[in-house]
Amino acid sequence: MKSESVPSEWSALLALQRATHATLQVLATELADLDLTASEINALANLADGHGRTVSELGAAVGTRPSTLTSVLDRLERRGHITRGTRPGDRRAVLVELTDSGRPTAARIRRAITDLERRALSELPAEAVAGLRAALQALTEVTR
Repeated sequence: MKSESVPSEWSALLALQRATHATLQVLATELADLDLTASEINALANLADGHGRTVSELGAAVGTRPSTLTSVLDRLERRGHITRGTRPGDRRAVLVELTDSGRPTAARIRRAITDLERRALSELPAEAVAGLRAALQALTEVTR
């Protein structure tokens, strides 16, 4: 879709913001017993694949600066969900990994996200979902 065909009264960014708030509210309700913030849920969801990430890599995945992520990681570490250590071969890089107790929490978060996405998008044609992914990627890659 070319930008000329988008009605000027419609805003993709405002729609994205509404969708973000709506999905965060659903996730907060479904995961309330975990007592985690949206930022903590996001970080754990991005670690759910079991691969450790540097703070910089995790910051890029969650969409925030590493300095902003530090307080989130502090809370997750205090709660026993993650550990921070050094990456083998590079002592300067801080590696974030799930703990044994953090793995089931992260897996539950990913299942909740996958289920919500399936419920929300299941009626859309594959081309629409592909277009949504492309649009979100374009918005993610916006530079100043």
